[in-house]
Amino acid sequence: MPQWLAFHSVVQLVLLAVATPALAQMGGGGMGGGGGGAPPPIEKARFRDHVQEMGGIRVHREAGDSIVAGVQIRGNRFIGTERILQLLETRPDRVFDEETVMSDVRKLNEFGAFSQVRYRIEDRPEGKLVSFEVVELPTVSQVVFFGTRGMNDRELSGRAGIQAKDPLNEYTIESAVRRLEDFYREKGFNNAVIRSQIGHESDPRAVVFRINEGHLERIHRIHMVGNEIEGEARLKKIIRSRDSFMRVGHYIGNQANLKQIDQDVEILTSYYRNLGFLRAHVSRQIEYDESGKWLTVTFVIVENERYIINDIKIVGNEFIPVEQLQERLTMQPGDFFSGMKMNLDVNELMYSYGTLGFIYCEVEPQPVMRDEPNRVDLVLKINEGDRWKVGQIFVNVDGEPHLMRETMLLNQLDLVEGQYIDRRKLEGGRDVLNRLQLFETNPTLADPPDIKVVPREEGLEY
Repeated sequence: MPQWLAFHSVVQLVLLAVATPALAQMGGGGMGGGGGGAPPPIEKARFRDHVQEMGGIRVHREAGDSIVAGVQIRGNRFIGTERILQLLETRPDRVFDEETVMSDVRKLNEFGAFSQVRYRIEDRPEGKLVSFEVVELPTVSQVVFFGTRGMNDRELSGRAGIQAKDPLNEYTIESAVRRLEDFYREKGFNNAVIRSQIGHESDPRAVVFRINEGHLERIHRIHMVGNEIEGEARLKKIIRSRDSFMRVGHYIGNQANLKQIDQDVEILTSYYRNLGFLRAHVSRQIEYDESGKWLTVTFVIVENERYIINDIKIVGNEFIPVEQLQERLTMQPGDFFSGMKMNLDVNELMYSYGTLGFIYCEVEPQPVMRDEPNRVDLVLKINEGDRWKVGQIFVNVDGEPHLMRETMLLNQLDLVEGQYIDRRKLEGGRDVLNRLQLFETNPTLADPPDIKVVPREEGLEY
């Protein structure tokens, strides 16, 4: 690819879609599983509608008959003048407005670096001179960590979020203590205790963190108890905590993060419920050895009964018969309930509707327990939405040079004005734009090429 093409910017195809109540019927052929790709529904009102509701475009006119001749900042020693001026709306050569000045005072107070903010307005021949006088809070001279053995100061400084020249604020220091304690627990120092103080020896503005790290705790063994349908080795791969592996991994990746162990309880619970054990319950037990450095973690699993689907009900559909929708489902009455298969069926129905123009169709699954033991009904609630046609296609290309004609780009796509929007063709069009390699795809430089669907009302001209 030539070098200059790397500077070509973004392309967007805008489909002005028209809603139509035409009756839809499920077509044949294999519908691909999986959902993504459908654009989200438009939530904000269009600009033209908003302007009409507001009575036309209103031009903001600044009030006042004086000009700001200058803005001065006084009293600051550690916070730079330029940084303070960036917070202000009152600026030279703008129309003077005392309400704006008062708003600037509030902003400076909310900035958190000043204990007091005052202002003064002087009349000059060329306009108003506005002066802001600030009284700075004490600032941090240095941050000191005492008692560190397992962590270095660079790691702790990044987590604390306090640096020299920051405002000396007790609330900020307390927040830093909590962040440091969380960081130590993530690394396996579950008994770490951190105390803070302001001032050290001859430096009254120093922030000192005194740390008692305690032992670095590691997981020696992980056991599963009560599991019958899955083996221990399989369940240990599902969770994120790791124990020591013989002598090879005795000190690798097995730090004891108690918060992660609690999250593993939730992971195992979700896993079992996705398998149909809708009343599964998981708890954990922790035992320390005599040294207090090694843990044995036991996950206690109560599987209970595995639920079977009694019936699958589809409600809310108007355009497509229930029988044709049921043909798309992988789960059937009599099967074990499966959360994974349920999600696949939901995506399949949404995708199938999307290929017929119902690109905003939503499907909400609702498992309903029955009075009978280990039986559950699955209700699939469908919100079809409108059926959309392609009204007009516009090509927006930003950047230079523009070497691709609009017709050349449209010839690459399988989207025709007047036809119902097919979700497969919509996703295929996005893939085509990316494969052309003529447009910028780095998200840090520009938005990647995309096709955006913008609904319009029937009968409106653009």
